[in-house]
Amino acid sequence: MTKFESLQAFYKGKRVLITGHTGFKGSWLALMLHRLGAEVYGYALEPPTEPALFQLLQLEKDIHSEIGDIRDFPHLQRFFETARPEIVLHLAAQPIVRTSYLYPRETFETNVMGTVNILEALRLYNEAHDEKVRSFLNVTTDKVYENPEQADHAFREDEKLDGYDPYSNSKSCSELVTHSYQKSFFSTTGSAAPETAISTARAGNVIGGGDFAKDRIIPDCVRDTMAGKTIHVRNPYSTRPYQHVLEPLYVYLLIAMQQAVGGKNDTEGDEGAPEALAGSYNVGPDEVDAITTGALADLFVESWGEGASWHSDAEADAPHEAAYLKLDTRKLKERFHWQPRWHVTEAVQETVAWYHAFSEGADLRALTEQQIDAFLADEAEKSRT
Repeated sequence: MTKFESLQAFYKGKRVLITGHTGFKGSWLALMLHRLGAEVYGYALEPPTEPALFQLLQLEKDIHSEIGDIRDFPHLQRFFETARPEIVLHLAAQPIVRTSYLYPRETFETNVMGTVNILEALRLYNEAHDEKVRSFLNVTTDKVYENPEQADHAFREDEKLDGYDPYSNSKSCSELVTHSYQKSFFSTTGSAAPETAISTARAGNVIGGGDFAKDRIIPDCVRDTMAGKTIHVRNPYSTRPYQHVLEPLYVYLLIAMQQAVGGKNDTEGDEGAPEALAGSYNVGPDEVDAITTGALADLFVESWGEGASWHSDAEADAPHEAAYLKLDTRKLKERFHWQPRWHVTEAVQETVAWYHAFSEGADLRALTEQQIDAFLADEAEKSRT
């Protein structure tokens, strides 16, 4: 059985809780799980942008969607009891670096106490029920590391956590909260397996159709181009590990599945008890796809056509953002026999195709499903080789 076939077999009929399901990544993930046959429960604020991918895809028809604040523990706990999840994927966050400089307290409340709340809801649920949550994954960011911005340095999972800005630092704290809960409440002694296997995934700099957030490079490119303007690029020389949104989402599902089942009835070659597979994982593209923001803008302009262009628009006294960031993903590749599927050129092409369809009023639900199916079909084919 291939990884792809295992994914389908595992998630069909599973009760999966996603926090942050109304956001960009959460909407893609909810649709992906729906197509895999999962029963999806989502807990999040109202969609954060206008327009919003969640509404464009009309996902409220397909999943159990609860509008709520991750900081509201009583509400979250009640919904947790309603969902009775087997798998929990925690994406709810304040996700924008520059926003975190404007609203640092709210960022820490959401990203740190939100993590405490979902883990506490999980802990209390396990105490009260015979059927336990099998797998929990906290999605953080590639920016959790203390970053001296050394050229060609790729961060490993065992390096120091100390994000600089409020967003990055709050995600470092979220990692520490997760580790504390895992050791304090979900670890075991002797030969007993833990009730819930827990991991964190450190990904960032995703691109894809349906992102309308402020202060992200691709949405900025789309807004300026559709308005007939030259694209303004704040930091054209910043290096980032860019990847299509489906890349990390597939990895999240793979980690959550593998740590739930370990080596039993699973993909050939993926062995190990669930607790051995749990941990922290960098999720990023191959080194060749860690490129500058200017290079990404070049790819966008080339793919969009129609006279699109960009210029450097560096701001005086702009808040600090790291100039250099790469990830070492060997742990993920070795433990799960994983390889990234779409290189950055393909990622930009798929992203531009989505926004062209958006500008033309096309059926975005059908296109998004087609891109998910194409990615998973590609994964199915490559997993046989």
